[in-house]
Amino acid sequence: MRSKWSATPPYSTCGIYIEVTQPILNISGVQFHWPGRTGFSLSVPEFSIEAGETVLLLGESGSGKSTLLSLICGTIRPDTGTIHISETEISALTRGARDRFRAEQIGVIFQQFNLLPFGTVLDNILLPLQFAPERRKRAGNIRAQAKDLCKNLGLPSAIVAVKSNALSVGQQQRVAVARALIGQPPLIIADEPTSALDADNQAAFLDLLFQQTLANNSSLLMVSHDPRLSERFDRVIRMDDIAHIDRATI
Repeated sequence: MRSKWSATPPYSTCGIYIEVTQPILNISGVQFHWPGRTGFSLSVPEFSIEAGETVLLLGESGSGKSTLLSLICGTIRPDTGTIHISETEISALTRGARDRFRAEQIGVIFQQFNLLPFGTVLDNILLPLQFAPERRKRAGNIRAQAKDLCKNLGLPSAIVAVKSNALSVGQQQRVAVARALIGQPPLIIADEPTSALDADNQAAFLDLLFQQTLANNSSLLMVSHDPRLSERFDRVIRMDDIAHIDRATI
């Protein structure tokens, strides 16, 4: 595990300093039931991710992965329980406050990339900063950081002026990573980003993703159904180990 920062100061025991870290994500006693869907409820008793950790969450279709990601991102709120990110209880925030918090603290890499097709690469990378003033401050010179991210992800500098609908799938994928990393959000969530890639391209993509999350001091939660990726991560969790789905009332 690559612990990169401490939320609390180190303390001394017999002259030995011990670094104390707080989880970047902590879920406790969460239950959620989709309104109008009597046949599906999700419960997550306990789940956490440490600062700087890379975690692979494995699960088949229908295992509740998408619902869990929506809870972590704050697009839905649990019926009971708490979700803390960076020591903020997002489950207690209003919808608008959750939206603002997500923009500031979470970078998301979507399975389908979700780029603005007629926006330039630069437009797409800088998009999250329009809704996150603190994240924009962290980015400093936003155009320079966007160009640096492109360079570090193996994209040519001139690509920032290209419309995203003119990019290859691999280039779109790297732009989506740059958009998630801009402004150094402490938590990166990647939803099946390698599902359309062969083994060689999967490995190359993960190399870049890990390099950049480490450089940006971010934790990574990646969701997949592919267990072959397991050896690349600090920790591998199966969805059915941390969550329970109830369909008994269908």
